[in-house]
Amino acid sequence: MPMPQYSEIVRSLLIKRGVVDDSEVEAFLNPDYASQTHSPNLLFGMDKAVAHLLKVIESQERIAVYADFDCDGIPGAALLSDFFQKVGCQNFEVYIPHRDREGYGFHKEAIEELAERGVKLIITVDVGTTAVDAVFHAKKLGIDTIVTDHHEMPEGEMPDALAMLNPKFLSSGSSETAYPFPHLCGAAVAWKLVQAALAEGRRRGMPGFAEVPEGWEKWLLDLVGIATVADMVPLVGENRVLARFGLAVLRKSKRPGIRALCYRLRLRQNELTEDDIGFSIAPRINAASRMDDPDAAFRLLITNDSNEAEQIAAHLEKLNSRRKGVVGSVVREAKKRVHERFRADERVVVLGDTQWKPALLGLAANSILEERGGVVCLWGRDARGRLKGSCRSDGSVSVVELFRNAPGAVLEFGGHKASCGFSVSHEGIHTLADSLTRSLASIAAAMPGEQNAFESDAVMSLSEMSMPLYQEVSCLAPFGVGNPKPVFLISETIVSSVKRFGKESNHIEVMISCERSGKVARAFDFFKSPDSFTHAPVVGEKADILATLEKDSYRGGLALRLIDIIPSK
Repeated sequence: MPMPQYSEIVRSLLIKRGVVDDSEVEAFLNPDYASQTHSPNLLFGMDKAVAHLLKVIESQERIAVYADFDCDGIPGAALLSDFFQKVGCQNFEVYIPHRDREGYGFHKEAIEELAERGVKLIITVDVGTTAVDAVFHAKKLGIDTIVTDHHEMPEGEMPDALAMLNPKFLSSGSSETAYPFPHLCGAAVAWKLVQAALAEGRRRGMPGFAEVPEGWEKWLLDLVGIATVADMVPLVGENRVLARFGLAVLRKSKRPGIRALCYRLRLRQNELTEDDIGFSIAPRINAASRMDDPDAAFRLLITNDSNEAEQIAAHLEKLNSRRKGVVGSVVREAKKRVHERFRADERVVVLGDTQWKPALLGLAANSILEERGGVVCLWGRDARGRLKGSCRSDGSVSVVELFRNAPGAVLEFGGHKASCGFSVSHEGIHTLADSLTRSLASIAAAMPGEQNAFESDAVMSLSEMSMPLYQEVSCLAPFGVGNPKPVFLISETIVSSVKRFGKESNHIEVMISCERSGKVARAFDFFKSPDSFTHAPVVGEKADILATLEKDSYRGGLALRLIDIIPSK
């Protein structure tokens, strides 16, 4: 059977992503659910987890789902809740720790609370891989634990859980993972448990399971898709399939909460994209825990009541607006202090205030980072008096490596290359800035010379900017980590106007025109100023634009999302 013909631009973009062979191209552009997702039974410990879960359901013992408070844990908790309801298991509850009072992790105090309510099995979501003490504590109280998580496996002692379901689990005596794809998000691992439990329950003819239609679990992919995009796992391999089909389910989801949120945010549900998840849906779900009410987001996803859904969606929107206001206040104060205390060439900024709420400091650090680059660490004090913070990097250095290279500087830290959370002692906070500055200097000394900050995937003239081109490029969606949106270099442009927009005039719009054709286009970006770019745009002057091609949700048609502006050659 002949392979479909794809345009030259699509082929070139695929080659840049290492997708070359016809079979790879077809698999990338037209993912197949059956052949490109892996059996849940390949997860180490799945057989044991399913056998025990079904036993607990049959004996009607109490089950608790213990989920992280973010937009990975909460959708994961919701899909497990849907599963229990579907198979007629009513003796369960969902526990989501309070971000400020309890913090991230699997906590002994919560386990004791669950034990008092008669819980005999805890299923974690997006947490638990390193919770040695907590799992042991649960066992002492007569509670078994099934961990569903995706974080890095510990180098030393592992929790003595009944089952550790983690795609990063290494095969015995091997450096290879037992599961073929190690990059699933936490909700996806929980969904794998549901897949396997449904199949085994049907095979046994268990009441409640036999009546569940084959493939029903695919309707849970809306939640898996939200979590996969929101948690910024690589959108390649199996994740690409889960995100692609997750978006397809999300676009026709009958969940009243999704419908209410789309209505309130003026999103067309049947056209939802990964950007809508990343910039609209996920922030509202995360706002719940950031502003002290993590259960609200969970209830939004599981409710079957349209009136309740509308009330919760309105509540989340208020929380998100409040969150924006508080973050804005922190950012204004932090920027003022940055200008007073740090030179423009200093690459590490460490600032804090005991009045700042740690849950919001990652967002604030991002805002400062966009203005000056480098590394920005902000700290505050939580409800229990602990000093905790968030650190962000512009990509020039891994913040995880930065903290690793400064032993003793903080009490604990964890995260990814670009973002990291940390806690620090009341004594250590006074020397943290110096420790991280020395760490960065030693890392920089061992690094090769500077690389170009941005590279383009393709060259485009403004006259080529069209809806057919946008549709061709969109074949590569969903975009995200591991599959970024294609960046176009647009040359021979003249800056027609430069203006700020937004309530606080903190976004930028640059109108550009093509020297040859005269075609005009709108280029924009959020939380940027003219000085944010390599070359500040000046009306009447030539400039080359690095940008992604976007649908313009405000004016209709197409627009350019600015990546950088450079002097015209």
